[in-house]
Amino acid sequence: MGIQISPSILAADFANLAAECRRVAGAADWLHVDVMDQHFVPNLTLGLPVVEALLASVSTPVDCHLMIEDPDRWAPGYAEAGAGSVTFHLEAAQAPVRLARELRRLGARAGVGLKPATPVDAIAGLLGEIDMVLIMSVEPGFGGQPFLDLALPKIRRARELIGDADIWLQVDGGVAEGTIERCAEAGADVFVAGSAVYGAEDAAAACSALRAAATVAAGAGRTAALR
Repeated sequence: MGIQISPSILAADFANLAAECRRVAGAADWLHVDVMDQHFVPNLTLGLPVVEALLASVSTPVDCHLMIEDPDRWAPGYAEAGAGSVTFHLEAAQAPVRLARELRRLGARAGVGLKPATPVDAIAGLLGEIDMVLIMSVEPGFGGQPFLDLALPKIRRARELIGDADIWLQVDGGVAEGTIERCAEAGADVFVAGSAVYGAEDAAAACSALRAAATVAAGAGRTAALR
């Protein structure tokens, strides 16, 4: 698998979501949908009904990031609706193995997210059950925050734990042309970008520029690891 770009519609115009999604069609690998409940994080965004409507109107696969309490109860609904990837937070899940297995049974990729303060080694026992690890490089809850450098050693450690397993390593928060290079060199391969994409005049071109920057940096990171 190569570099993947997942624009976050949190930075898009919510009044014209379908049109905003079309702005990145063909250039993005995923559409990243941030679901927040104002409990797990201090913000309230959209929920399952909007995701269902979005899925009916777009062709790009949807990547749902659930920043919510009780994902054990609510996450399967997003998989049932047709989301291609559903990520829950380790800090919120009561039975993460059971939840990951249920998401997979329903046909979605199962992802587990970690807040900035959560050690990466906390997911070591889950790697046989999940398809993606999400490292948050900002405190979850709001878009447009600056990138936290403390995410970089976490990305490197996650890459060490993943090794050759078929598990994607996603980074979310403050991803732009400058920061994506460092994340890719550290070992990430799936990148969530909000403002860097939807704040650009040409969102598709912004996706392509991010992909190019990450691809070059990932190559440099692999070369350095072999030395």
